[in-house]
Amino acid sequence: MKKLFLIGLKDLKLVFRDRAALTFMLLAPFLLTIGMGFVTGRFSGSSSGLSDIPVIIVNMDNEQLGNALAEVFSSEELADLMEPTATSDPEAARSQIDDDLASAAVIIPAGFTQSIIPADSTIFDANYVQPEPIKIEVYTNPARPTSAGVIKAIVDEFVSRVEEGRTSGMTSILQLAAGGFITSTNAETENRDLFQNVDETESTAITLKTNTQGAEAVEFDILAYMAPGMALLFLMYTVSYGGRSILQERSQGTLPRLLISPTSNAQVLGGKVLGIFLMGVAQVGILILASTIFFRVQWGDSLGVVALILATALGATGWGMLITALARTPAQISSVGSALMLIFGILGGSFINLEQMPPFLRTISKITPNAWGLDGFTTLALGGTLSNLREPITALLIMGTVLFGIAVILFNRQGMVQK
Repeated sequence: MKKLFLIGLKDLKLVFRDRAALTFMLLAPFLLTIGMGFVTGRFSGSSSGLSDIPVIIVNMDNEQLGNALAEVFSSEELADLMEPTATSDPEAARSQIDDDLASAAVIIPAGFTQSIIPADSTIFDANYVQPEPIKIEVYTNPARPTSAGVIKAIVDEFVSRVEEGRTSGMTSILQLAAGGFITSTNAETENRDLFQNVDETESTAITLKTNTQGAEAVEFDILAYMAPGMALLFLMYTVSYGGRSILQERSQGTLPRLLISPTSNAQVLGGKVLGIFLMGVAQVGILILASTIFFRVQWGDSLGVVALILATALGATGWGMLITALARTPAQISSVGSALMLIFGILGGSFINLEQMPPFLRTISKITPNAWGLDGFTTLALGGTLSNLREPITALLIMGTVLFGIAVILFNRQGMVQK
């Protein structure tokens, strides 16, 4: 195991001594991120670029809180961000999402308000059991993770404020009643007034202004999409560079000498793979750190960022090893690696948001580590945590493992790492 790590660290050190490699791995994506930040208006104080997100509102509650949530999406504050459409059929709304006609459907079930606000004459009824709150359904379009994430964040913030207002208000009323400051009759009135002005900005419990603050909290920083997009684009160059070094060492005689040393074939190949993996982790990690320091991009959950970087590097490493196994010369790896870098960059959303692509291209994009990586970074930028990254991380781990397995079979057939 020690030899494996030593081989991997040796390859990583060689990369950081190569100025040309560092230029493509770090400087080029960093400068492109800056350039795209100016183009998109990130450095001029303009908006994030998200606008007119199609959302379907199914309000079957038609009472106080249900109407308030529907009005949030139709409010002036979110007029530029949201493009809501109202319907009364939840199944039809889900079908429209499945047909990629909108980013998400917000389905407010009947009885939502009654499950939150206690009915009259029930506050001091010892036998009354408050029903479990009815949950709002946000039926999201997986092909539009960014827009769907914004919609879900707004709903989550609304529900959070509702629960906060209900809990704090009921606690205050019960304490006042216990202290004799209000009677049971007054308590009922206060209970109704607690949610009376839910859709007015003067309301202290749940307000439209509060939800505007929630929208600001999830305002999407375009650099949180561009920075990882550029890092993932050049990640394919990094892994192909690592694969190219294997063939170069073979032609130069370094690899055969390493194989005749007291080192197993598995240790040699594992060390080379570890070196490529570490290159990818270092590249993406350094660029993410640089964007945090210089551009103050907020990446969210630290554990989620680390796990996603590791998983993305593993998925890309699998492609790098497959290219190496199929190529005959270092020049072939350079050509194929550069072509794949651009193709994966386009398909994976490094240049164009995946939501603007046709459905069949969005499906094809799933073979790229770029698409899964960007999906994960977008989720984190919108407030997600490690638990929300299960799908992209699992997909990247499977991708890396399967591709590495195929590469090992090809290596064995070619006798590339045979003594």
